[in-house]
Amino acid sequence: MQTELKQQVVHFGEGAFTKVAAILDGLSVRSVFLVADEPAYSASGAAEELELLLAERKVERFLGFRPNPRLEDIERGIEQFRSSSPEIVIAIGGGTAMDLAKLIGVLSAQQAGAREIITGRGAIEVDGPPLVVLPTTAGTGSEATHFAVAYIDGRKYSVANPRFLPDYVVIDPRFTHSQPTQIAMASGLDAFCQSVESIWAVGATEESICYASESVRLAIEHLPKCVADPTAKSRAAMCRAAYLSGKAINISKTTASHAISYAMTTRYGTPHGMAVALTLGQMLQFNALVTEADCSDPRGAEHVQARINTLLDLFGQATAAGGAGKIRELMISIGAPVLLREVGIDLDDSVAWIAGQVNAERLGNNPRRISKQEIEEMLKGLL
Repeated sequence: MQTELKQQVVHFGEGAFTKVAAILDGLSVRSVFLVADEPAYSASGAAEELELLLAERKVERFLGFRPNPRLEDIERGIEQFRSSSPEIVIAIGGGTAMDLAKLIGVLSAQQAGAREIITGRGAIEVDGPPLVVLPTTAGTGSEATHFAVAYIDGRKYSVANPRFLPDYVVIDPRFTHSQPTQIAMASGLDAFCQSVESIWAVGATEESICYASESVRLAIEHLPKCVADPTAKSRAAMCRAAYLSGKAINISKTTASHAISYAMTTRYGTPHGMAVALTLGQMLQFNALVTEADCSDPRGAEHVQARINTLLDLFGQATAAGGAGKIRELMISIGAPVLLREVGIDLDDSVAWIAGQVNAERLGNNPRRISKQEIEEMLKGLL
């Protein structure tokens, strides 16, 4: 039986980082397991501040991991964690650092092995240590979710458990100011796409739609500025958009565009947010044609249409074609690819392979049923 989701303590805004000391002092922490994305940790300025704060505490640092959490890094982290027995985990970086911190902290406390738990053959039975996360990118929303991504033998797994939800979230937009343009673009698109999909998802609720709607509004207004000529205001707005997107999908989960994207990232190296965005406009038009005969949402096609209309209102468009055009316009404005050949996918055989790798669980959360053949045709239209 799963436990209920924890209540997070969230600190947001310029200078929020100072709250970390209060968190550690309040818990009487003397030993820390630090999961840090080294380039982001150094470039963001967080290293200088955090190292001073941790000077009087024992710190075990987990570094040198690759993008996208892999079983090898997870198992290495678990071994390192168990040998040091820290009292708390702190993660600083993007989605990879946060997901690794979730997996290492919680899985270190379990009897089953990491591979067994990630693949669904082992159980998570007890809590891990408290987790504090400090995002240095504005995108994945991992700081607000009870999910963690893991890769085993090139296959992506999404592991869900209430114990993965971070206990403390410290979002200091200053630490995103050093984001390279490409990361600001890809992570911003990730937040935008998560929120768009969350609105039409089968798992959507009034609460998740509220989070997602505000995230969409923020991304449309601030993402172009954040990529082309970032300001403190645009960075802070995208940090909020990312957090809200995480709050949204923590309830609704994602849908077909996310499902299609995974193979693009694992085989072709397409950054996650860009890979999802490539099919988002087409998926909007596809879902807008939902009927009772092919509707996956038990609330019916009319309910789905109402949520599509909510999304179109956010875009300031009257039709699904107009909405797809708005998505394309946003992508072009930030220099993101809009065709598959722009990310190195230019053959029908490649498209057929991608269509064959789609995550069935995410397809089930799409409001309109979609076949492999329909996915393949959608992708061919993007060549």
